Amino acid sequence: MGGFSNFAISFSIISILTGVTLFGYGLEMGGPLEMSLGWPLATLFTLTVAASMAELCSAYPTAGATYHWAADLGGRGWGWLVAWLNILGLITELAGINYSCAQFILPFLNVSLTPGHLFGMFAFILLTQGILNQYGIRLVAILNDLSVTVHIAGVALVVLALFFLAPKQPVSFLFQAVNSNGRSFYWWAFVLGLLQAQWTYTGFDASAHMAEETHDPRRRGPWGIVLSVAVSGVVGYFLVLALTLAIKSIPGVLAAKDAQGNQISAAIAILQQALGARAGNAMAALISMAMWFCGLACITSASRSLYSLARDHGTPFSAQVRWVSPRHGTPAPSIWLVVAASMTAMLWTGAIPVVTSLSTVALYLAYGIPIALAWRARRAGSDWPSHAVWSLGRFGAPLNMTAMLYCGFICVVLIMPPNVLAGETLAGLLIGLGVLYAAVVRRTFKGPEWSRHGSTP
Repeated sequence: MGGFSNFAISFSIISILTGVTLFGYGLEMGGPLEMSLGWPLATLFTLTVAASMAELCSAYPTAGATYHWAADLGGRGWGWLVAWLNILGLITELAGINYSCAQFILPFLNVSLTPGHLFGMFAFILLTQGILNQYGIRLVAILNDLSVTVHIAGVALVVLALFFLAPKQPVSFLFQAVNSNGRSFYWWAFVLGLLQAQWTYTGFDASAHMAEETHDPRRRGPWGIVLSVAVSGVVGYFLVLALTLAIKSIPGVLAAKDAQGNQISAAIAILQQALGARAGNAMAALISMAMWFCGLACITSASRSLYSLARDHGTPFSAQVRWVSPRHGTPAPSIWLVVAASMTAMLWTGAIPVVTSLSTVALYLAYGIPIALAWRARRAGSDWPSHAVWSLGRFGAPLNMTAMLYCGFICVVLIMPPNVLAGETLAGLLIGLGVLYAAVVRRTFKGPEWSRHGSTP
């Protein structure tokens, strides 16, 4: 991969058009102010996380990414935990992406949004992405590059259509602090609503996972991480503002249903009410295309994470999981395990806010732990920053600290009601991983091979 392709895979997984799935959740919690203030706040603090991870990527340009960073800076136990948190986060993120894609594509096909239809389309989408990842990796790289065009063009079309063709609220509407959920205090509902923006800002570690397949990874991988967040922040802000100003009635958008009485996404309701049913559904179809690209890239990233851990004997049946097709050059077992696990995750949680909250918390734990270990090592005089070509210099320690605090804040907030199931599920998974590590893995897992030999990749 070149630098653009490396950037493209993270930009595709962030997928600002996929983020509109939770527009209704954010609108219900914090109203228009959630969009005008919540998005830039999330962008600013996520950039501190991305910058901290970019420096680590430059020092450790490996497919293991967060797993390898934690293993070298904190030991094999921390590395193993981070690897599984990253894998679990990507799997549940994939479930949320593709279920959202199903929600947006069915109205365009004039199919009712029943649970059966939604899950059937969700499974079909997963299947197509899995097949392409196994048999068409060169095509996947081309599609990831194309995904950037689809996202930018898609956002431009939606924003221009809403700004020029739809009735609009006055600018003062953007600053209305409306809590339709009934939670008190308002600021708490606003904080809960940050899930809408924060779930969008996940998966940008994909640029680091593709480091071994990227030319000059010590420079291009870090830029892929940071630019994917920065570009998404700017372009995404235009999108959420356009959708917010096109709202005719907040209660009408939140309560919108299709002809059969099934609840529809708030973003689809806004598009249909502002542009008409036909044009609105066409825009929803365009958004669903971007979501499909997002899911395609997410499988690529998740399967590389699983493969990397299996390569170091960190998974059950690692010999089978790490097998790579000699003909296609892809980790086929890892790809299909990710697909199957994603389907299971959606069946277990049964709700988009829960599965997205679970993925966000798991991923930000996987981001925050190696950043904390890097900060500790930096303070102790470690020479790891000297290996980073892309360096934060004297700003490294304060940016690491800000990123750590924000990751902790997000992880606590997003398991609060109404997303308690996400916290309970994550706690159960962590207990299970702890038992597995103590009983088996502690004796058999030796960490990354390069780390065992005392070398830096």
